[in-house]
Amino acid sequence: METDRTTPAILIFAGTTEGRTLAEYASAHSIRCFVSVATDYGKNLLERLANITILTGRMDEKEMEHFIEENDIHLVIDATHPFAREVTENIRSACEKVRTRSEVRYVRCIRPFENGASSGQAAKTSESGDRAVSGEDTQDERTIYTGSVQEAAEYLKKTTGNILIATGSKELHLYTEIENYRERCFARVLSTEPAVRESVRLGFEGSHLFAMQGPFTPELNLALLRQTKAAYFVTKETGKAGGFEEKAKAAEMAGAVLIVIGRPKEVGESVEAVKELIRIYGGQ
Repeated sequence: METDRTTPAILIFAGTTEGRTLAEYASAHSIRCFVSVATDYGKNLLERLANITILTGRMDEKEMEHFIEENDIHLVIDATHPFAREVTENIRSACEKVRTRSEVRYVRCIRPFENGASSGQAAKTSESGDRAVSGEDTQDERTIYTGSVQEAAEYLKKTTGNILIATGSKELHLYTEIENYRERCFARVLSTEPAVRESVRLGFEGSHLFAMQGPFTPELNLALLRQTKAAYFVTKETGKAGGFEEKAKAAEMAGAVLIVIGRPKEVGESVEAVKELIRIYGGQ
């Protein structure tokens, strides 16, 4: 598809519910837009949309910088996953470098923080701004917040009982440090070839590996917890869009301890505010 240079172009880095919502908004309002997704699955969710040019595959910082300049991008929207810190830093840095030569605006679209646990607990914050391990300090001792997957794995080393892991394949290797992890740990990862291949390489296979694409209902989460006889359920604090509430509810119903990887604090704009920017930059 040829780039129409009569109007400023918009580039959305998606891969999340928020990114898809913004792409659908731009399409519905006939606003020309590039949407970057990392996987074919993300492409399949968006390819039916009109006025959208889909870019598939991960770009490094230099590739982002080049694309922004070559396509006269005036608005870059970062709607990537809350835990994709490196990607966000690359997008922001690319925009800053381009800005020294031409006009481009960067905006981070963030999802709101919610108290997903039914107890409405509050977790304490570490000096770095992330959530910290706080089992003894929370209102509900069955929910533990940690600042990273590494912290969660360290905590779980001191426990007994089966563990259902739903934090993705990228940091799955950290759980291999847990004694008898092949017997204790069960992983739920995306149903993509790279995710499954990495999981199997690490020793998660057979009945200890679930390759599934969310979102998941509380009932399905509960069924997996019961199937694996999990005493612990590890998840990231992904908010409502990431199915956090459903996981918290299932853990409560199963009597499992919910281990939550706290989401880093971010500054950015809501989906509704970013929609307005799309309208403005799209000439609507």
